[in-house]
Amino acid sequence: MLYRANPLKRYAPWLGSWLLVSCVGVVLITQSELTTIREAFETDARIAHRLLSQRAVQHDAVLSTLTLLRSADTQAEPEQRLSSVYPQIISILRRSRDAHWPTASLQAAETESRRFKRAALAEADFSKGRYWVVMGAEPTSYAVLIDIHSMVPWQEWPAQPATSPVRMALDYGGQAFELQPGGVQFQRASPGVRQFDFHKVLATDSQPFDVVAQRRVGWDELPWVMMLLWTLLVAALLQVVRVGLRQATDRRRAEELLRFGQVARLNTLGELAAGMAHELNQPLTAMLANAQAANRLLNEDPPDLHLAQAAIQGAVGQAQRASDVVNRLRHVVEQPDEQAKIQAVDLQVLTRQALHLLEPEMQRRSIEPIIQLAGAPFQVRAEPVALEQIIHNLLMNALQALDQVPAGERSLVLVLSTSGGSGQLSVCDTGPGIAVDVITRIFEPFFTTRPGGLGLGLSLSESLVAGMGGTLVATNRAPRGAEFCLNLPLA
Repeated sequence: MLYRANPLKRYAPWLGSWLLVSCVGVVLITQSELTTIREAFETDARIAHRLLSQRAVQHDAVLSTLTLLRSADTQAEPEQRLSSVYPQIISILRRSRDAHWPTASLQAAETESRRFKRAALAEADFSKGRYWVVMGAEPTSYAVLIDIHSMVPWQEWPAQPATSPVRMALDYGGQAFELQPGGVQFQRASPGVRQFDFHKVLATDSQPFDVVAQRRVGWDELPWVMMLLWTLLVAALLQVVRVGLRQATDRRRAEELLRFGQVARLNTLGELAAGMAHELNQPLTAMLANAQAANRLLNEDPPDLHLAQAAIQGAVGQAQRASDVVNRLRHVVEQPDEQAKIQAVDLQVLTRQALHLLEPEMQRRSIEPIIQLAGAPFQVRAEPVALEQIIHNLLMNALQALDQVPAGERSLVLVLSTSGGSGQLSVCDTGPGIAVDVITRIFEPFFTTRPGGLGLGLSLSESLVAGMGGTLVATNRAPRGAEFCLNLPLA
């Protein structure tokens, strides 16, 4: 398996979070706006229904009043003056006893009126915007012709018919009389974002007209500015969170690097002390042997040489004391017992942690590391802190080698694999490689080709690896570059 450190992966979770939160917010804003529009629409439709129902009930009341006040023998027709009071009443007809209505529909409506003891609808011609209502009574029955447009109380109407986005009409028997057209939304083929509908019959049995209202919400009516502000606000908040997390990550990375530096200095000091103790023990041992030999020779001299013998014994004591001091120093600063800390460690996890710590260094050098995992993940037996320090040292050596080649030719590949009973990490770079005369001494203490270097990093790494039962090998790659191969026992 091949893992490439893609910069887009760092931003993908943030982009996904931004899209998710933005979409949720946009949906909620849209739903809130649609709810507001629907509530306003339903309020206007109910007001219109109430106003029209009041007028329809008024027509019934007018007819009932006429039948109560009119007598059969009265020749005058004062009811004809009702149009001045009720402009929607265009005409009034009356039928006295033994007379006939001009049309059969009026006669049928009177029969229905007498049967149910209420006004009844006779004729409805919505193409002309008119309809008849009949009230049957004794001795005189009445019929009124209503103009639909005039019956609408426009002064109290909840909207401006010419500009309102609500389409409203009266429906009856497949006929429709349009009260207001509903604006440009009903002139388009597209239904828009949402359509709301309202249906309710007038509150009188004599005029059972259905008040129909429709409201189409167009895309241009959505609160796009608020949606845009929401997405920008989410982006700003996520950026603040991202910066905060990045600062916390950088702080943790700096603490880890500081810890690595402290561990490295302690290990370097231990390596240095061990080397010094090794170098000083040889002359101290020779001094001790010579002093003891002199002491034996002086014992054969005449007794007057006791002072010389005491001085030599003092020198022997001082030499022994110096050796003890050096040994105590070595025990104080020597490396701890790694065997006591060895445990099962996921080599891939530690490798990624080391890459994470060195991420700023790689970004500064424009390097995208590639991790190749051959087979399933595995664990090795190692001391976690020491192993992470070893990987850190190998990566730093690779980055320093890549500094010597142009940016476009820099490549860093880490290969994780298993072979037999060992787990392997190979750090491969495309740097200048290792010179032939250097590769044989690269793990020697105090040997370095870098100005200012101590020459203890690779030596210390090899010592730590050996203490964990593994090996560390350096080779050159073709056509250019170096490879450091770390082998540790599988857990």
